[in-house]
Amino acid sequence: MADNNNALAGNLPATPHPALRALDFMVGTWKETGPVASGTTTSEWMEGGFFLVRHIDFHTPGGRHIKAVEYVGFDEDTQTLRSHLMDNHGANFTYTYDIDGDTLTYWFGERGSDNFYRGTFDADRTGFSGRWQWPGGGYELDATKVG
Repeated sequence: MADNNNALAGNLPATPHPALRALDFMVGTWKETGPVASGTTTSEWMEGGFFLVRHIDFHTPGGRHIKAVEYVGFDEDTQTLRSHLMDNHGANFTYTYDIDGDTLTYWFGERGSDNFYRGTFDADRTGFSGRWQWPGGGYELDATKVG
């Protein structure tokens, strides 16, 4: 993924890429629950519609409080929905989003990574359930839209 689009500085697109519309369902507040971390994620479109901004507030059973912000946009280099997530513990991660029908795959890093979340939406896209998976581990994580 390109870390920036500096090369396009004089030629930025006039409108957001249509692929971003696949993320419309994420706008609002979600309660997420799982054995490793639980909390809320609130998402909104940045003015202009080029980025979905996600505010994450999770707690772990061990008492760790995780606050993060994630910016999701369309990456011209990879032709994918890509994000940058930064948190209060120093994380600076990238993710790739893939939405196919009623399935969301949230890859850690590049598409095809062996670390990913795959979840299935309910019929009205106000809930989903799935599993984080990585070599040697994983856990269930479910979400319900609450606002």
